[in-house]
Amino acid sequence: MSTTAGGKLGGAPARAGNSSAVTRSLAVSGNRIDSRELFATEREIIIAHGEDNYRLRLTSQNKLILTK
Repeated sequence: MSTTAGGKLGGAPARAGNSSAVTRSLAVSGNRIDSRELFATEREIIIAHGEDNYRLRLTSQNKLILTK
């Protein structure tokens, strides 16, 4: 699976507001993605779902928080 990071998707090292795009690959096993790969360089990613954006954050206590 390959994702493109930039204004909509969080990833290394692009940040919101940065117009440059970064491509990285994630290993997918069935329907499973290891969260360590998602948060390898960031503590927050943006998930685009239709017209909505969701923010997935990794807390200091190693828990996940998903907000709209």
